[in-house]
Amino acid sequence: MSFISKLKIKTNNLNTKTEILSGTTVALALVPEAIAFSLIANVNPLVGLYTAFIIGLITAILGGRPGMISGATGAVAVVVVALVATHGVEYLFAAVVLMGLMQMAIGFFKLGKFIRLVPQAVIFGFLNGLAIIIFTSQFEQFHAADGGWLTGPLLWIMLGFVAISMAIIYLLPKVTKAIPSSLAAIIAISAITIGFQIPTKTVGDIASIGGSLPIFHIPMVPINLETLAIILPYSIVMALVGLIESLLTLNVLDEMTETRGRGNKESVAQGVANTVCGFFGGMGGCAMIGQSIINVSSGGRNRISGITAALGLLIIVLAGSSLVEKIPMAALVGVMFMVAIGTFEWASLRIIKKVPRTDVMVMIIVAGVTVIFNNLAIAVIIGVIISALSFAWNSAKKIHAHVSYDENQVKHYGIDGELFFGSITAFKEIFDYANDPDEVVIDFSESKVMDHSAIEALNCMTQKYAKLGKIVHLKHLSEDCMLLLDNASEIIDINHWEDPHYKIADNQLE
Repeated sequence: MSFISKLKIKTNNLNTKTEILSGTTVALALVPEAIAFSLIANVNPLVGLYTAFIIGLITAILGGRPGMISGATGAVAVVVVALVATHGVEYLFAAVVLMGLMQMAIGFFKLGKFIRLVPQAVIFGFLNGLAIIIFTSQFEQFHAADGGWLTGPLLWIMLGFVAISMAIIYLLPKVTKAIPSSLAAIIAISAITIGFQIPTKTVGDIASIGGSLPIFHIPMVPINLETLAIILPYSIVMALVGLIESLLTLNVLDEMTETRGRGNKESVAQGVANTVCGFFGGMGGCAMIGQSIINVSSGGRNRISGITAALGLLIIVLAGSSLVEKIPMAALVGVMFMVAIGTFEWASLRIIKKVPRTDVMVMIIVAGVTVIFNNLAIAVIIGVIISALSFAWNSAKKIHAHVSYDENQVKHYGIDGELFFGSITAFKEIFDYANDPDEVVIDFSESKVMDHSAIEALNCMTQKYAKLGKIVHLKHLSEDCMLLLDNASEIIDINHWEDPHYKIADNQLE
């Protein structure tokens, strides 16, 4: 066997080992998160654990972003609180099935590509807000059984082990990367507390996680339009929230790994996972950016880590619950604190004075809405709307014309800037209708007709010239502009088309 072949085998073994260890770390980190999200949705903790297993396994196998971790999430749990409280858990399962079907449809119709329209400022705000949520959500672990805050020795023990856990995660990679630092921190803190019988809050203090295999279960709801009317609004919101969070997480991991995931394939995988989840008594979920970052930071790059995490979680539920319930929450809190620190885009603070004020405003608003309402989808949508309106406003101000006369005293207007709904007012004010000569040329070589409002503006302009008995020539219209105007032949009153083969390049989404 050649040296290169031996090296490949050694590298593959090392990668597999890293993937398995990384997935094991994620499985342990998934337990308290799944329990917490179950409690938010007012369902049994096992519902959240089953959800994390089913969605995590299916998306790891079918998803478009190897290394990304999916499971029960707070973003989806918050949406279903009212549904569970009002109609019961069976309606939740039905809503999850419908949610999955919607996500599959979005993937099949290749609508996932539109996540690329999310501006960088929105992504920065989303990450910063999410980092704050991850950080502050760990404060719940500093509460005592009676609901009050930990005090005295219990508080100092908790804080001490959190600090030790964070120190291990930070320092261990500087020494060796043979074992994921997060897993090392969990093992070390657990060994200390169990070995020396140090009293501290553990996973078992939150809830019991022992159970059996999830069982196939058709949601027990009436199959009629009334049921559809009840679950449809929740399913739509859950589907959109889940896909927005999943596709944004995919983009973040793309940047971290310098690779490119497949958004539409991930949308289909999320849909399949949630549909199956609904039939096995799950609460629905999506990609988990915190656990995904843990996985990627620990070396998880392919599907093995995600599959390991899902199967590891199932093993914990079936056979390892008594051991995992002894893990100190301080170790897991330390892991999540480091995830929050790694998730926050510190670069966004350094570029505040170097980017447009609108981008700064978008970052702050998106982060603020994410934290205040704990709803990533609404925050992202608001950010995209503000960015789009800002872009439209700035583009509207840029339209202008270069005016000249030729040897025949024909006046030429060279339009510069895009003609669309936001710029039509400025466009109409460019022309000197009363004082222009009898023949006018309007050159669109540096412009483009974008929408129906632009066509109406052209119609208005030509009618004003027509009433004065003047002739208008349109020049250098792109082929797609010509198509728009030809389709609107009953609206536009022009008989002078020129340069029909000129075309302005379009930037199409793939």
